[in-house]
Amino acid sequence: MGEFKKDIEIAQEAELLPITEVAKEAGIAESCLEQYGRYKAKVDYNNFKDSKTKDGKLVLVTAINPTPAGEGKTTTTVGLSDGLKRLGKKVMVALREPSLGPVFGIKGGAAGGGYAQVVPMEDINLHFTGDFHAIGAANNLLAAMLDNHIYQGNGLNIDPRRITWRRCVDMNDRQLRFVVDGLGGRVNGVPREDGYDITVASEIMAVLCLASDITDLKERLGRIIVGYTYDQKPVTAADLKAEGAMAALLKDALKPNLVQTLEHTPAFVHGGPFANIAHGCNSVIATRTALKLSDYTVTEAGFGADLGAEKFLDIKCRMAGLKPSCVVLVATARALKYNGGVPKADTGYENLEALKKGLPNLIKHISNITEVYKLPCVVAINRFPQDTEAELSLIRKKCEEHGANVALSEVWAKGGEGAIELAEKVVKLCETKNDFQYSYELDKPIKEKIKDIVTKIYGGRGVVYTKEAEKEIKELTELGFEKLPICMAKTQYSLTDDPNKLGAPTGFDITVRKVKVSAGAGFLVALTGEIMTMPGLPKVPAAEKIDVDENGVISGLF
Repeated sequence: MGEFKKDIEIAQEAELLPITEVAKEAGIAESCLEQYGRYKAKVDYNNFKDSKTKDGKLVLVTAINPTPAGEGKTTTTVGLSDGLKRLGKKVMVALREPSLGPVFGIKGGAAGGGYAQVVPMEDINLHFTGDFHAIGAANNLLAAMLDNHIYQGNGLNIDPRRITWRRCVDMNDRQLRFVVDGLGGRVNGVPREDGYDITVASEIMAVLCLASDITDLKERLGRIIVGYTYDQKPVTAADLKAEGAMAALLKDALKPNLVQTLEHTPAFVHGGPFANIAHGCNSVIATRTALKLSDYTVTEAGFGADLGAEKFLDIKCRMAGLKPSCVVLVATARALKYNGGVPKADTGYENLEALKKGLPNLIKHISNITEVYKLPCVVAINRFPQDTEAELSLIRKKCEEHGANVALSEVWAKGGEGAIELAEKVVKLCETKNDFQYSYELDKPIKEKIKDIVTKIYGGRGVVYTKEAEKEIKELTELGFEKLPICMAKTQYSLTDDPNKLGAPTGFDITVRKVKVSAGAGFLVALTGEIMTMPGLPKVPAAEKIDVDENGVISGLF
């Protein structure tokens, strides 16, 4: 039966439309396209930037805290878009690009699943249009210019012990987290401790995804802080005269990538900051362009609503002047049972008691959306074949008890047809008036903003700061960065900073161990727990199963 085929098999069997036809349906003239083969293209956003066309409705898809049992957020996002299209709506979907690190590591592909995918999935999951390579090159150009400046006499008086800019590579490689470089004598640089981040954790990724055009991009790049002088003054990319060359490397990467779903709904897949390190949303340019071209733009934010949705609403919407019309919260019976204490291997069996114990996680996310952000919300129960009617009925009942709309989603097996109930509820909710507000105000002190997120969104008691974090907050306040929004770097698996505390804990404190500024992106990053900016590969990487045959056909990609 087709529904049990692997994602890649479904994608490879699909008949794709030429990207010119997909663009035509979206209202994009061929003159605005830069084609990368037959099935993907970049779009010149400048043709839509100043359009007087009224924006369509913005629908955000988020989820409960992720678990190894899976939630299917991207799959739901794609399936909902196809479902809205089946209702006769003009729709675009806007997603993030996958990082090679997770594709070859634990996560596998990130183009949706089953009959709700964006295609060509092999291209999207691998090199795609080269955006991440361009970001890595721009990041490492800045690193090279910084170290060269020090080698050539250090006219800016940079303290090598206070360099904050790291090189990056789009691969999970723990060996590169901490390195010593510049060895081998005077002509080979200045020895110092250094390290690498994964490309999606680079500030340049965040900058690209928040920039509104090439001019804004260049200004943001110039504001990036790379280190501090011996007398504690910040040194920027503009001080190194690097922003022009970096922008030249990124000029094409700034243009959103157009692809299609299996049902030929137009899709932008552009940018990809991590949600537990950066702000976890696709580019502002892609979202804004989609809003001009469609009646409904369906987008997603990474991980659970405590991370991706919080940053989408408090950072991206605030910076870009966006206002969502509706939020879809994805949950599965399997993931809720896992939150209720059931091991992953047993989540396929009916267990109503465990489900009851796990449901508070879902309820907390619902209340955040409806009570903190004042947005209408519908819970999408992503159905798995093993789910029982008793389990689905319990989830629906609990949601309704808390005033939440709920719909069954069967998009993995049925594509857009499996999202009709969800799509109808989304259309209805988008017509209701909402009083969207942020979870904190920008003019509050840094510590008060962090406390607002911890108490309102996570349900915590308070915040504990290390001595290092206290010192950094004082310095950042003195440097004038106090009014920036907060980007929390936290585990995705829990509402707390401890990945093992599942469900909806209360009475806990969050420990902030470091606070740094991403001046180009325009936010402060508060690091908690053991969050790393360079992941490692698991014992059995997904890469071991990926292969290509003599005809160039890829297998093993999810």
